[in-house]
Amino acid sequence: MQKNDQTKAGQLPLWVVHALMVLAALVVSSSFTVGEAITRGLDPAVLLLIRYLVATAGLAPLMLRNHGLTLPPARQLGGYAAISACTVGFFWCMFASLRFTTAINTSIIFTLVPGISGVYSAIFLGERLGRYRLLALGCGMFGALWVIFRGDLARLLALEVNHGDLLFLAGCFLMAAYTPLVKVVHRRESMVVMTFWVLATGLGWLVLLAAPQLAGVDWAGVSAQVWAGIVYLAVFSTILTFYLTHLATLYLGPTRVMAYSYFYPLFVLLINWSLGKGLPPAIILPGVAVVTLATVVLQRGDAEPNHHQ
Repeated sequence: MQKNDQTKAGQLPLWVVHALMVLAALVVSSSFTVGEAITRGLDPAVLLLIRYLVATAGLAPLMLRNHGLTLPPARQLGGYAAISACTVGFFWCMFASLRFTTAINTSIIFTLVPGISGVYSAIFLGERLGRYRLLALGCGMFGALWVIFRGDLARLLALEVNHGDLLFLAGCFLMAAYTPLVKVVHRRESMVVMTFWVLATGLGWLVLLAAPQLAGVDWAGVSAQVWAGIVYLAVFSTILTFYLTHLATLYLGPTRVMAYSYFYPLFVLLINWSLGKGLPPAIILPGVAVVTLATVVLQRGDAEPNHHQ
């Protein structure tokens, strides 16, 4: 692990990177269902604080052994803090919104993120979208709107969305800046280093956010299910997916990495079905099909030319 992760990353064939992103998409999809199950067990800010604390503590031994815990330069630390501000804001919106909406709704709304991220990348990174990406992003947004409004044009025109959907959409605008910022902030350091400091600075944001609620928490009343969900989210949906996303962004670019979120609705449907929750109304299935196909179309674009950097 002493060797720079990017050197090792340069040895990975692109099909492996894509396979890792499918795995990450599956894990993130499961977090919508887990989040829906535990969101009422704790205040969203407190829940996130514990999640990040567990994730940071879990990664700290590896970080200490291979890289040390010396603070990075102020400018680099500020970059990590900007990335974590986006993720913390997104996750807070996610858990707060799941009190008013559903896992499938949030997974569908999240498919708007690649389009927003593509705009950010085009403006701030000069990333060229090309016709395949524009087509896929357009299809993804169309499919997302189809599901959100149940294929009903009247509901779309009336903008019939609930409070949870709007709150989660606000979080999506934050999350869309995540992968472009990774591209900007990364300076050839190990992915372990970047992941650790993103988590650590996120922990700092959450201490500020959760402080007013900590005194009122009934710790004895927190169920085992909530604790188990937090550990799952910390280890798999935080450490693992942050690492894989940071790594893949250097290969595929921000827009193509975010495009894997188009798989979320399909994976959430399959996860809920496997848990015996059945399937949603058939009218939304065409939208799910469209956003899933959009991911496949988008990956036909050119590979990121500087993924070895």
